[in-house]
Amino acid sequence: ELNKISLSIENPSGFMFWLGALLPFLIPLIIIIWFFWMATRQMKNSSLQAFSFGKSRARVIVPEDKKEKITFKDVAGVYEAKEELMEIVEFLRNPKKFLDIGARIPKGVLLMGAPGTGKTLLARAVAGEAGVPFFHISGSEFVEMFVGVGASRVRDLFKVAKKAAPAIIFVDEIDAVGRHRGVGAGGGHDEREQTLNQILVELDGFEPNEKVIVMAATNRPDVLDSALLRPGRFDRRVILDLPDLNDREQILKIHSQKKPLENDVNLRVVAERTPGFSGADLQNLMNEGAILAARQGRKKISQDDMICSIEKVMLGPERKSHLLSSEEKKIASYHEAGHALVSSVLPNADPVQKVSVVSRGRAAGYTLKLPAEERHLYSKKHFLDELAVSLAGYAAEKLIFNDLTTGAADDLFHASDVARALITRYGMSDKIGPVAFGVKNEMAFPGREFGMEKNYSEEMAKEIDNEIKKFMKEANKRAEDVLVKHREILGVIAKQLMEKETIEKKEFNKLLADHGINLKQEMKHA
Repeated sequence: ELNKISLSIENPSGFMFWLGALLPFLIPLIIIIWFFWMATRQMKNSSLQAFSFGKSRARVIVPEDKKEKITFKDVAGVYEAKEELMEIVEFLRNPKKFLDIGARIPKGVLLMGAPGTGKTLLARAVAGEAGVPFFHISGSEFVEMFVGVGASRVRDLFKVAKKAAPAIIFVDEIDAVGRHRGVGAGGGHDEREQTLNQILVELDGFEPNEKVIVMAATNRPDVLDSALLRPGRFDRRVILDLPDLNDREQILKIHSQKKPLENDVNLRVVAERTPGFSGADLQNLMNEGAILAARQGRKKISQDDMICSIEKVMLGPERKSHLLSSEEKKIASYHEAGHALVSSVLPNADPVQKVSVVSRGRAAGYTLKLPAEERHLYSKKHFLDELAVSLAGYAAEKLIFNDLTTGAADDLFHASDVARALITRYGMSDKIGPVAFGVKNEMAFPGREFGMEKNYSEEMAKEIDNEIKKFMKEANKRAEDVLVKHREILGVIAKQLMEKETIEKKEFNKLLADHGINLKQEMKHA
């Protein structure tokens, strides 16, 4: 039977034999090689990064990029600033016209203004109008922890810009590197100073026919080094103020171009209700209105959306979960009624637009007042009336409840600041006279403001304190007199607030007229 068994013997292939033999050693070897490759790659990247560390990090916008192009048509308002900058545009377009007559175009232009007034936008508009490359960098991007990096980046930025000439270099927030030198917190040679020195050298190093304009923006021109501002460097200074009524309307029109609006939207009214808003604030306002309409499932933005957005931006969002008890609501109603009534009676206070006891931000209620016209100068009479308005809520609580609450805390802080400014900044105290007290004590580096330097005696400090008390007591007395005289209408306004929570201008004015109080002049619509 053994003869019936068939045996077949196959020799294993050489590949499988060696694979089985080497596999236990091959896997660790592959892992080691992978780790070695990753390490060498990381070292290579680090070395490349080290070589490029001193390179400029400016972002470049070229004229061919139509999506990024901005012109003066896209910038509303700031007409004087645009007129000043048109000279720069003309030079970049046709430098020969200026050079032939021996004119020296300003090498540097400093844009000064509050945050959100359009400094960066205006600089981009200059580049767009002239059709030249625009190199944009922030002042803080020059400075790193390694010594010499900032100066190296400045050199590289100017080198690249000269190759692309005619061109514009724009340094945003130049006060990050351009502050006064020699007042540093440390004793060594500051890296920021080294960067500033290189900027000064590059500005002076321009040849007469160099077609590179340096523009810079700051909201703190007072802290810039004097060498940076001398003629031949940043010798052209353009001031950008907050937009006035007409400018705000034009800005709102620009930001509403791609947003669907209902027929009832009146941007003029929105502009009237937003004094002190910057261009950035108005852009945010339009965006908030669009968000509110979309949240409620509507396809178009209404006037109510815009009004609600104004209150949200100015006062904060509604706190619907913050419910007041009946007693607290009564106190808040009389408090806000006091503000509104005194503001309506005193001749130099601003007219009331809205009164509410709906919590917004950290306040239990608010009285929204708007000036009857654009105001650039403030009189002593206006300040005294506004002091009385600020203390009217405090006076109303004391008059009605014969008690006081913490609801008047912010009013007291605000009124005290105004009273102190009247005496120490504006010279409106008859007793102390036309003297300004307190000088800002600033350090150029690290750049913090250390309050006001006390440049007056202890005796004068007592007199200032006494004058502040006098202003506050007189304002409180004026508010009390108005509330006592018109106590009936005070109760009517407070009851309406307790029932409806909010009183709009039209209804509020009717209440005043019914009780014989003359209405103030409203801002006229154009």
